[in-house]
Amino acid sequence: MTPLTNIKMTIFIFLSKLLPLFVYPLGLASILLLFALFVKNNPRARSNFVIAALVILWLSSTTGFSNLIARSLEWRYPTPDEIPAADVIVVLGGGTEPAAYPRPSVEVNSAGDRVLYAASLYKSGKAAHILLSGGSISYLSKGTTTPAEEMASILTAVGIPKEALWLETTSQNTYENALYSKEILTNNEIERIILVTSAMHMPRSVALFEKQGIEVIPVPVDFSITEDESPQDHNGNFLSKVINIIPQTSNLSLTTNAMKEYIGFFIYKLQGWL
Repeated sequence: MTPLTNIKMTIFIFLSKLLPLFVYPLGLASILLLFALFVKNNPRARSNFVIAALVILWLSSTTGFSNLIARSLEWRYPTPDEIPAADVIVVLGGGTEPAAYPRPSVEVNSAGDRVLYAASLYKSGKAAHILLSGGSISYLSKGTTTPAEEMASILTAVGIPKEALWLETTSQNTYENALYSKEILTNNEIERIILVTSAMHMPRSVALFEKQGIEVIPVPVDFSITEDESPQDHNGNFLSKVINIIPQTSNLSLTTNAMKEYIGFFIYKLQGWL
């Protein structure tokens, strides 16, 4: 990239992290409540803003709504019964936490299935190499290592040889994951990959890698919604129905993560990256 392009990308990444915060349920509800404070002389408008904020928070925090929107993403690419072999396994960053005090070492987070499943695929002979993609954003970084380096640390700890690992440590978002991984794949004359990332993240990831001309075998992990958690499984259970309409922070987080993917897909489409 040219220096001007780098500046534009830096601005884009910053805005892409900042602006959606005001669209996600918690941010949007907060803005509506702030509006309510500034219309004290208009009781009806004030009530409408408050009601709208409460509806947004309640709906996005209920089990039925959060499961529905998450499932619409996660179930697009079910894990194949038999995963075919490929030239390389590509793992996207986001499943690790750096070895920052008081952690004694790098740790996996709730998306750490990406790393562990990639190790399983490698050990079962699905590919000869694992490409780990993930750089750091300086103002968001919690440590001194990149996600790619953190994944490598975990993989070597579970017996994956260092020579089997290729690291891409520059990318700052999913678009750059695909862009910079493409360079490494091209240099190694690779056109077919097994792509491992969280199920909710998979639709956008597949589209980005395919846009780069790469044949993708999607292997999603880290599912939030399973058959046992689908709304139709509780149709006859009154207690479950009651619990499902009570707001829960875990549901709000799930809705927000799903919205992040939909917003990201929309923005990337406008950029011409998809």
